[in-house]
Amino acid sequence: MSIESLAHRGIALAQAIPDSLVSLTARVAVAGVFWRSGQTKIEGLHIKDSTFFLFREEYMVPLLPPDVAAYVTTISENLFSVLLIVGLASRLSAAWLLAMTAVIQSVYPSGWPEHILWATALLVVITRGPGVVSLDHLLFRTSPAPAFSR
Repeated sequence: MSIESLAHRGIALAQAIPDSLVSLTARVAVAGVFWRSGQTKIEGLHIKDSTFFLFREEYMVPLLPPDVAAYVTTISENLFSVLLIVGLASRLSAAWLLAMTAVIQSVYPSGWPEHILWATALLVVITRGPGVVSLDHLLFRTSPAPAFSR
């Protein structure tokens, strides 16, 4: 078997991977990162005092007062992670988490190797959608558009 035929077989195998599997993998991977971060900020249904301390002393989020940033970030990480995993409001959730990633990048510029991976996974969901394994697909799927006729 030649290198060229191996390359063609490899490409064919890669192209056979369903977009829905790629979207599901992207959703779960990035949601897991934000979920774990969000969980470190809460105890039960309350935001930890240490979370407010971190936002006042270390995180220095631009444009928002520290306590507001603590609430917005904690709620966002927990809420949008769950929505992304179940595939509900997937593009909106991914867009919000992408914006958060940009803010995190501005606070921790040396974290770009991780942040760019998060951004890539989020862009997959934003541009390709959540895939068929999602509540979005179950609730809002539409039938194909009728063929154009004269």
